[in-house]
Amino acid sequence: MRYKKMISFRTLRLPNVGVIGLLAKDVAKSSPACQNVARRSFNLTFNAAREFTAPASVDKPKSKTNMTNKSIFSGLEDMLFYTITEGAEKIPVSNFIAAVKNTGLLTSDPRLRDCMEKIREAIRESAGEVMMDRELFRKCAGGNIVLLSLAFRRKFIIPEFEAFVGIINHIYHTSKLQHDGHVTKYIPHLTKFSPDLWGVSLCTVDGQRHSMGDTKVPFCLQSCVKPLEYAIAVHEHGTEKVHHYVGKEPSGFKFNKLSLDEDDKPHNPMVNAGAIVISSLIKPGVNKAEKFDYVMEFVKKMTGREYVGFSNATFQSEKETGDRNYAIGYYLKEKKCFPDGADMIDALDFYFQLCSIEVTCESGSVMAATLANGGICPITGERVLSTEAVRNTLSLMHSCGMYDYSGQFAFHVGLPAKSGVSGAVLLVVPNVMGIMCWSPPVDKIGNSVRGIHFCQVNWCLCSTSTTTTI
Repeated sequence: MRYKKMISFRTLRLPNVGVIGLLAKDVAKSSPACQNVARRSFNLTFNAAREFTAPASVDKPKSKTNMTNKSIFSGLEDMLFYTITEGAEKIPVSNFIAAVKNTGLLTSDPRLRDCMEKIREAIRESAGEVMMDRELFRKCAGGNIVLLSLAFRRKFIIPEFEAFVGIINHIYHTSKLQHDGHVTKYIPHLTKFSPDLWGVSLCTVDGQRHSMGDTKVPFCLQSCVKPLEYAIAVHEHGTEKVHHYVGKEPSGFKFNKLSLDEDDKPHNPMVNAGAIVISSLIKPGVNKAEKFDYVMEFVKKMTGREYVGFSNATFQSEKETGDRNYAIGYYLKEKKCFPDGADMIDALDFYFQLCSIEVTCESGSVMAATLANGGICPITGERVLSTEAVRNTLSLMHSCGMYDYSGQFAFHVGLPAKSGVSGAVLLVVPNVMGIMCWSPPVDKIGNSVRGIHFCQVNWCLCSTSTTTTI
């Protein structure tokens, strides 16, 4: 796969004092501002780091270790401060916030909540412009020293983030010129969306964020929920049990065709038949409300608690116009594809509900980044899905995720992706980032015209311009 060329700085992302020592040495070595300011505190840091990483003596007093830890963090805070201020003793708080944003971090990032709250507190207590000196910096940044050090020392997965964003913006505007395709009509509620809507958001495995266009407008996941429900089922039951009921191969048919493989199983979880069967595997025996809340909680964790909603209007539209899916359901029932005790109508209702879950491009990009990050949400650090579930999901997205265009997409882009007739395209760059594109006009296959264009041009440019940097 082309994306295997991407390199991740995993060893630099461990939040321990060993990393603090490495960062302290790195900052002092390469920053002219730090080399000329408060040199005494830097020497203290290096000595303390060496003392800490050496084997500890049995007789060493605990208080000395505590003092050592404080020295390490204090010295690194000073070095980081002077790196940001370029040697100045104080800068406007607005400059600090702008510098944070330039690294790709958002001020709304949950990991920076305490830091930003202390800054807002300082602003409320001040009559004029707030200046950040070393004391305020230590107060605000002390709890985020590892994250901020990695950010300002360009140790994130995309170090030259501003340059990368420039490329993304160019591709966004180029893709906006695509005017082919039509808004989906067979689900009545989807026809209400303007064909001019176009949004792209990305989130890296380090939590760097960027958005362009209509990225705060909620839209339904539709088929983009299929890899999520499959991942939840594997996380809950394991690979063997899930694939007892559904296959792994591309079907070669349209996503809503009444078709099974030679073993009388749905071809894969990314077609309607497979997704309907998967919906019957999640929390069997539990009532509909609890089952839906269970999946919603997973999706919320994947998005880092950003926007996740539900469109009842879309759900009702799905039920009223879902003759093809009902036909698939009865065909699956005839072929005994459901697990014992499963109710076909309940499974269909649950499937319609899942397709009606809403996200925005911004929350969807975090969801995609959780898949890119091996099941760990990058902005909360919480493990949401098992590595087994993520591995299986990305494999099936790569081979079956883009309807009848899956082979072409795999050939030209080479990345796991899933599209939906709402105009959404969920793209995963493993170990690097997740991207959510959304624009309602879709082609005859059901893929977003602008989304496909963005993914193809994006990967072509990024693989030649930024792979070596990443």
